[in-house]
Formats: sequence, C-alpha cells, structure tokens
Amino acid sequence: MSGTEKSKAHAEQAKGKVKKTVGRAVGNERMTAEGQAEQTKGNARQAKEDIKDTFRH
Repeated sequence: MSGTEKSKAHAEQAKGKVKKTVGRAVGNERMTAEGQAEQTKGNARQAKEDIKDTFRH
C-alpha cells in the first residue's frame, strides 16, 4: 500500500470513528450516520490497496 493512500485510509477511518462517537454521545443520528459512512469509506480504501499489494507481489 502506498504511504499516501495508507495515511488517507487511516485518516478517514479515525475521522469517521470520532464523528460517529460524538454523534452517538449527543444523540445526533445524522452525524452518527456520516461518521459510519466515512469509516466505511476508509475501510474500503484500505481493502482496495491491500488487494493491489497482493497482486503486485
């Protein structure tokens, strides 16, 4: 996984997790859903890069 894509994936995952947690804490369902979506997007980006790495070697 390239360093840039890896850091983007981790940043999206962390941002999403924080947003989801804050949304739950304040009872904001929209923020919770947005956080979950960002976290899922980060997971998908990381999975894509892992697959690319598998085929490179």
